[in-house]
Amino acid sequence: MLLQTVRPNIVQAIRAYRVEDLMQAAETAGQHFLYANLTEAQTKQDVLDKIAEAFLFPAHFGKNLDALFDCMTDLVHRAGQQPGFVVVLEQVPDNPRFDREAREQLLDVFRDTADFWAERRIPFRCFYSFAVARNADANAWERVNDVVQAPEKPVAKAVPKNGANPNFGMNMPMMSSAFDTAMWITAA
Repeated sequence: MLLQTVRPNIVQAIRAYRVEDLMQAAETAGQHFLYANLTEAQTKQDVLDKIAEAFLFPAHFGKNLDALFDCMTDLVHRAGQQPGFVVVLEQVPDNPRFDREAREQLLDVFRDTADFWAERRIPFRCFYSFAVARNADANAWERVNDVVQAPEKPVAKAVPKNGANPNFGMNMPMMSSAFDTAMWITAA
């Protein structure tokens, strides 16, 4: 199994891994698969917007790095026991408007998130790739590794007729993402 070859609670370049394989491995392991394609992002705000949209963060998401950490940790931790996470950040920008310092700050949030889940013995693996300028046109980007089409999201598994949710417990609603907290709020 692919995830057995990658230590838990790590943030690393995607390199030899294919997004589709990581998605399949997360599904097989019963873990959350979170994917954000940041191809169109140029600034820190763009990156946070794309991540919030892809991960289905709540509307009150503060769109800053502290809020990103809170949504990736406390918000989900309060929702109950988690099976684990495989996160892919595809084509993190590399340009003057999102420079090396901004990239490192973003990845530090995911490293801190990995530490948070490690303390709770929940596997959290984050893979990323950088986009690089293809030519002088600052809007032209390509992936450092080979270009990969965005994977289709896994189809949600049907809830058994007894109402039990195999991922969260008897009275917990199914969610399209671990971060879709609107369902938790309405269920409360």
